[in-house]
Amino acid sequence: MNFLFNSKGEHVATLVNGQLHSSHGKNIGHYIENNKIFIDMHGRYMGELVHGNRLVYNRNSKYKSENYGNYGNYENIDNCENPGSYDAIKLKSGYKDINILE
Repeated sequence: MNFLFNSKGEHVATLVNGQLHSSHGKNIGHYIENNKIFIDMHGRYMGELVHGNRLVYNRNSKYKSENYGNYGNYENIDNCENPGSYDAIKLKSGYKDINILE
């Protein structure tokens, strides 16, 4: 289980066995190991990791125009604990925090 944060240091998602879950536990995407990116439930580029555990959107990603298909909806995770927060970081040009909708 890997907790992921935005640039402000807020917990935004949890990665469990290649499945991305919102901070409330809902399955919202998948990790594509070969490309080191996350896709949403419709197979579209969602974001990637920077600084180890910051989930952000790369405006210049070469994967933005790709569609990876539907990987299926996995069960939600229960009891998604609050891992606390991290220090804020400054994102490089071209990156922004992702907006996770539930």
